[in-house]
This record gives sequence, C-alpha cells and structure tokens, in this order.
Amino acid sequence: MTRGRTWALIAGGGTAGHVVPALSVAHALVDRGHEPASIHFVGSRRGMEAQMVPDAGFGITLLPGRGLNERKLNVENLRSASALMAAAGAGVGVVARRRPAIVLSVGGYASLAPAAAAAVLRRPLVLHEQNALPGAVNRLTGRFARACAVSLPATPLPRPVLTGNPVEPRFVKIDRSDEGRRAARERLGLPLDRTVIAAWGGSLGSRRINAAIKSLVESWRDRGDLAVHHVIGRRDFGSWTDPDHGQPDRGQIHYRSVEYEAAMPDVMLAADVAVCRAGGMTVAELAIAGLPAVLVPLPIATEDHQMANARALVDGGGALVIRDAALDGPTLAGLLEPLLKDDTARARMAEAVASMAAPGAASEIAQLMETHALW
Repeated sequence: MTRGRTWALIAGGGTAGHVVPALSVAHALVDRGHEPASIHFVGSRRGMEAQMVPDAGFGITLLPGRGLNERKLNVENLRSASALMAAAGAGVGVVARRRPAIVLSVGGYASLAPAAAAAVLRRPLVLHEQNALPGAVNRLTGRFARACAVSLPATPLPRPVLTGNPVEPRFVKIDRSDEGRRAARERLGLPLDRTVIAAWGGSLGSRRINAAIKSLVESWRDRGDLAVHHVIGRRDFGSWTDPDHGQPDRGQIHYRSVEYEAAMPDVMLAADVAVCRAGGMTVAELAIAGLPAVLVPLPIATEDHQMANARALVDGGGALVIRDAALDGPTLAGLLEPLLKDDTARARMAEAVASMAAPGAASEIAQLMETHALW
C-alpha cells in the first residue's frame, strides 16, 4: 500500500508511556497494510525509543538534547535550550525531506519540531495524548492538528477523538475469565483461595507505597484470608532484603516481594485490588485488566496530571484515590478494608473500570491517521 515512501512519521517519546503507544500504533498500521519501511520515527537520543524502536523493526531519526525543566531557569536549562535549537533544525529537516502523508505526535520534547514542521509544511498532523491533562508540546501544537486522539474523557485539546491509550499486545490478549485468573495466580505462586492485593510504584518503586505496604502487612499479619504481591522497585529493594529494616514481620498473611515484575499482565489478572501510581499507561492497563485500584498519584508529575488521570477512574466508579503525602499503613487499611469485605462492591468497581478499557485504541488511532492523510 505504501511501498517506497514515508507514509507516516511518528514523533516523540522519552518514556515508555510515550513509546509503547507509538509502537502499538505503528504495528496497527502494518496490520492495515502499510509497509514497516514506510513508517519512520523521530525521537530523542536519551529516550527509551532509541532502543525500543529499532528493536521493533522501524527506522528512527534521533535528535540531540533533552527537554526543559519547566519549573527552573538555570544553566542546565540554558544548555538544554541550545540543544533544543539544534534538535529543532534536525526535526524540521526530517519532515521536509521525507514529506510524510501524515505526522503523528505522541508528545515529549522530541515531538515539538516535527509537529511544528508539519504545520508549516502543510503536512497533516494528528496528536495522541496519554493523560487526562495534555503535556506542554501537545498543548502548544494541538491547535494545528486535524484531530487529537485522547485517552480519557474531557481532555482539554481541540478536535478531540476519544480513542483510549494503546497498551502492549500482551495486555490486550489477557484472559479475564475465572480460568485465566486461576492460571495467572498459579504462574505467580499466589494462593487460589485468598483475596490478593497487588502493589507497585514503577521501575524505581515508590518509597511511600512501599512503607505503607510494609505497615499494612505487619498490622494484618494474622490475616489468613489475604495475599500481597509487592513489586518494590530497584531503588529500595536492597534495603528491603535487610531483615532488620526491610521485610515486614509476617504471620499468616501470604506476602511475596520482588524487585521487578516482568509478568505485569499476570499480576493484574491475579489481583483483586491494586495499590499503584496513576500514570497514563497504568490507568489504561488497569482498565484492560478490569482491576479496581487505590491510586496514589505521583506528586511531582507535571501539573499534577496523574491526579487528573486518577480522577477519571474515580469519577467512573473504578478506583479510589489518595494523595501521596496522606498515604500510610492505617490510612491504606481504611481504604482497602471495605473492598476486601464486600465482594459485590469490588465487583462493581471491576465492572466500572473495565468499561473504560480501549483494547482497540491503536487501531482507532491508525484509522484516524488514514482519514486525515494525504494519499
């Protein structure tokens, strides 16, 4: 369909929250008949896309530098601004040379120059926003976009189209049946006859969540009806293996801690309730898994966008939210206890969060790109 030319230019990245949706859309385009060679990425040398995109079999142009810290005016920001100018020239150049039929911006500083170049060079632009509150680049360039694919309702961008947030294929394929949940527990070594709480805070981990879970497990040590699967993260795991300072004092409660969990689809399938952050990707994965959660938004997230993500799930009836500064063991116990006692309430929350799932998000964004492309 698109042999011998760059049909789609996908710009942006930095974190997995940007790169995973971008790659999911690229694969959806291939499924719709576009040659992989006709899909080209623009990203940052420092971003995760530098490795993830080539590993997925797509070409990429890597820009120098990094984004600015919006909160500070300092020497580091001045250096970043200089590198940003160089990246801008390179970003404009790749759009001018390749003349794509469509440009997709997924946010992050590396998407700014290609998105602006699309507007100047009259190439159609579509945005994708992963969070309830758009990032700085998408806010700036949204006015030039033919359409803005948004992941959550009421995202303040012009010409919004609610597509959802693409997740990894292994999440889309999860089996939410009772048999699927039992199999996930068996793979993780979790008991089949207990209520399972899963807790995690990203690859580094969250000290606030970790401390609250430790306190919770110690206070519930005699609960023979509960299991806790705790993903600690690499920052705190070393201290967690210290019996005097890390691992909680366990009794009858089934507690398992790991530094990193590669099988997150199994964790979300096996759990009855989660305690976690509220990044755009996490929120989308919870919905796919139909997993109720106590959300603890990252307090340093830009413009508190994780709180906005959490509110979208809370308003839909699928989650509870607590601010990071207010989280401790007793407070967490107070939020979880009603859910653990009331299977019906927990089932209602599971149904509510599952109603927000968008397993076809990548395909919908790909179709949106085809609608607005110059064929």
